[in-house]
Amino acid sequence: MHREDFPILKQDLIYFDNGATTLKPQVVIDSITDYYTNYTANAHRGDYDNSLKVDIKYEEVRTKVKNFIHCDSEKEVVFTSGATDSLNRIVFGFMKYYLKAGDEVLITKAEHASNVLPWLELEKELGILVKYIPLENHLVKLENVEKIITEKTKVISLAHITNVLGDERPIEEIGKLCQKNNILFVVDGAQSVPHISVDVKKLNIDFLAFSAHKMLGPTGVGVLYGKEEYLEKMMPTSFGGGMNSTFTSIGEVEYKSLPTRLEAGTPNIAGVIGMGSAIDYLMKIGMENITKYERHLKEYFLEKAKDVENLVVYNKDIPGGLVAFNLDGVFSQDTAVYLNHYHICVRAGNHCAKILKEDLLVKNTCRISFYLYNTEEEIDRLIEVLKNSKEIFKIIL
Repeated sequence: MHREDFPILKQDLIYFDNGATTLKPQVVIDSITDYYTNYTANAHRGDYDNSLKVDIKYEEVRTKVKNFIHCDSEKEVVFTSGATDSLNRIVFGFMKYYLKAGDEVLITKAEHASNVLPWLELEKELGILVKYIPLENHLVKLENVEKIITEKTKVISLAHITNVLGDERPIEEIGKLCQKNNILFVVDGAQSVPHISVDVKKLNIDFLAFSAHKMLGPTGVGVLYGKEEYLEKMMPTSFGGGMNSTFTSIGEVEYKSLPTRLEAGTPNIAGVIGMGSAIDYLMKIGMENITKYERHLKEYFLEKAKDVENLVVYNKDIPGGLVAFNLDGVFSQDTAVYLNHYHICVRAGNHCAKILKEDLLVKNTCRISFYLYNTEEEIDRLIEVLKNSKEIFKIIL
């Protein structure tokens, strides 16, 4: 599916590590090259043609993001360095001033480190209480969310789709529950926005974080979405040029309006432009088509995997484009090294979800994550190599 658009796939390469980062289509590469080759300039600062062109291109991407996630206004789209940066800004730019000692924040043990560590730091700093929603067969169930909510619960912060098992949470229902109980809802969309259609209004999301590089765009750029009423109250976490209107020697400072006041310094212009091209590319294919195709690939893999005797799959019943597995009796990173010998790229380890092992009872797994350019033929090759895994120790030793 669209493999000819990805120049790196001319190599002898089977890339199944899309949960970590994705390959880049030529149109994204070309858009970045075009900026550096034909109209390089800084944004928001120049009165000459190239700078004005940059302003137009940069702000066009903000509109593309608005339409892509279906939010109300460009003011609700803040460009960041990625999902990690976005989540940290939510915690330290807004929640630090919104929450007080004794307030409760609900997360799960299946969250990425970026949606755990900032909250734990705020717990130390403010005296809030971080509580873990119980998982049922490693999954979030709405009734378990309802049971753990108390009058002190002020925030629920969850991944839309997890990066270890690939399970999609009931975000719309949890969003409604948050609205009913006056709870702010933060969603880590790093693994969802690239793979399914996301509508922040329909899902009742207050804050959303995601990265460009997981959706065919460049590294080092991402998005923080927030409802305008909350972003208006958010404090910048960086201060400098671009985000202020004026300041004086006696400490008088006037900041610009949204979203500029939350984007200090020279932005990642090339990254933002590349992200815009990636969004165009995804929209042309259609997110529903991508979702359907990834689910087909996982189903195809599971059917073929029945012939691999020592293969243990941990998320057979979870739809989507992610497979968590191990070869019985083989350390996950040894499996990854073995597959690399055949130019097959998978991810091994705990996938930045270090406390999930307390529930999963497995310290590390291998992860296959499919995307729109993967094929059944690649899966056939993977299965063939896994069948011969008795060769693994000859290769890694």
